[in-house]
Amino acid sequence: MPNEPKVIDGRAIAEKVYAELRREITALKAQGTTPGLAVVLVGDDPASRAYVRSKDKMCRELGLHSVKLELPADTSQPELLARVDELNHDPAIHGILVQSPPPKQIDESAIVRALDPAKDVDGFHPLNIAKLALGDASGFVPCTPLGCLRLLKESGVAISGAHVVVLGRSMIVGKPLALLLMQKGIDATVTVVHSRTRNLAEISRAADVVVAAIGQAGFVRAEHVREGAVVIDVGINRVEDGAAPRGYRLVGDVAFDEVAPKSVAITPVPGGVGPMTIAMLMSNTVKAAKASRTRSP
Repeated sequence: MPNEPKVIDGRAIAEKVYAELRREITALKAQGTTPGLAVVLVGDDPASRAYVRSKDKMCRELGLHSVKLELPADTSQPELLARVDELNHDPAIHGILVQSPPPKQIDESAIVRALDPAKDVDGFHPLNIAKLALGDASGFVPCTPLGCLRLLKESGVAISGAHVVVLGRSMIVGKPLALLLMQKGIDATVTVVHSRTRNLAEISRAADVVVAAIGQAGFVRAEHVREGAVVIDVGINRVEDGAAPRGYRLVGDVAFDEVAPKSVAITPVPGGVGPMTIAMLMSNTVKAAKASRTRSP
């Protein structure tokens, strides 16, 4: 008889994070500091615009100082660098996020390197990646990996000593998540697999926890997961669906209906990892505001 899996509710866990953050924000404001987040959007990509809107909305709900900087699609690299520099030197801004992906004329890696690492709440600056690798807690961990870890912890998953297989090696999820899970005190045994991995299904079936971040709709099938595994689906893909109101629906990298019966716990798409990514962005912004109070002027 198939398992009745626990569906991990990312929205409920995100609300728990926000309740904690509201207390921290109130305390910071009492000390004269309102955490500030600037989100920069270049161009008018609909998905990016929706993400920026949701981040701005959450900032305002939490009482953060929110700056939404929308620049035209033909913004040049020097123009964008100049705006980033202004935000780096703005004392009211503690976190800066440049929405990805930018238009083709923008060198995204150069923009990330131009950010003040102390305001890089996305956690992609080389200094923050180095701090993650070194186990230095003063850096910022990328939001989606941090959200995955919080989901696992809040769901009571025993991570210490567990074998976690991460499908995907991107700098956004796969690599930083592997570094995070291997840290002392978290203590997972991590295997990273990708599209070129031989015997991928055999490797992932050995996992206690499977994290799917490979960017292909329904890639993870029943054959990839052992009975009783925990499955975290990071993917978010649009698939055409004439019956859906918008003509498409959102699905993850996991074939949910096929994998869920084998899982002891699984995240849905939407409503799993997605809400946690924004929650962790807010958390990193509050962390940046706290750290700004301890730095010398």
